[in-house]
Amino acid sequence: MGEGFRGAIFDVDGVLVDSPHEAAWRDVFSELMESGWADIRDQTSWTAGAFTPEVYQQVLSGKPRMEGAMAALEHFGVPEPETRVDAYAERKQEMVVELIEAGKFSAYPDALRFLLAVKDAGIAVAAASSSRNAGLFLRQIRLDEFAAQDGLEYDWIEDGLTLLAAFDVDISGRHFERGKPHPEIFLTAAQELGIEPRAAFVVEDAVSGVQAAKAGAFAALGLARHDDAALLAEAGADIVVSTLDDINLAGLAAGRLAPLTG
Repeated sequence: MGEGFRGAIFDVDGVLVDSPHEAAWRDVFSELMESGWADIRDQTSWTAGAFTPEVYQQVLSGKPRMEGAMAALEHFGVPEPETRVDAYAERKQEMVVELIEAGKFSAYPDALRFLLAVKDAGIAVAAASSSRNAGLFLRQIRLDEFAAQDGLEYDWIEDGLTLLAAFDVDISGRHFERGKPHPEIFLTAAQELGIEPRAAFVVEDAVSGVQAAKAGAFAALGLARHDDAALLAEAGADIVVSTLDDINLAGLAAGRLAPLTG
């Protein structure tokens, strides 16, 4: 690619924010299995320690709420999942909102540094998360305070700048007929940024998200925060790093996703 990137599309959960979604999915499943669904527990493969971070990453991460709930029920062999999926998804939503409002989340410093540098380079940025809770995070994270604490100086950062306000486009939580790994969400983000997919890259931590990016003809930056670098690479990521501090910012101007050593 001869020209530089003109757009960057960011997933939110797991990329920008260490969110409580995984805890909510896991804890609600346990809550149901130990109370209302106790009568069918022995018919499933679920045990107290079975809902691991690996299960979350491989089965639920990156999917819209209802699809994620159904995927988890099917993964553990829950009988008649179609009759239970609403209860699971609704209780999970209640719990995750409670956790967010209690401040049980944090922003990843490497991601905020990267986002600020990308934006300062004149690259348009979009938030594109399947989660309808993404806005709750983005509104609470203050980029002006982070930049000051991290010793970063950008003339365009105003007092009170939130992570949400930093994005040129935010389509997080919007309903799409087809969720990831279909590229509809990313194609919509690119369209609203006014750029072609080939002129943008997507930052994702989930296999389904990387697959969606590649299906839409985007460059895919895989972020392996969960020892899942091999899975992201197999999904087609153009580069996989464990921290966004390892991305060569100068390469973006040439349309390349490259490591600092590349």
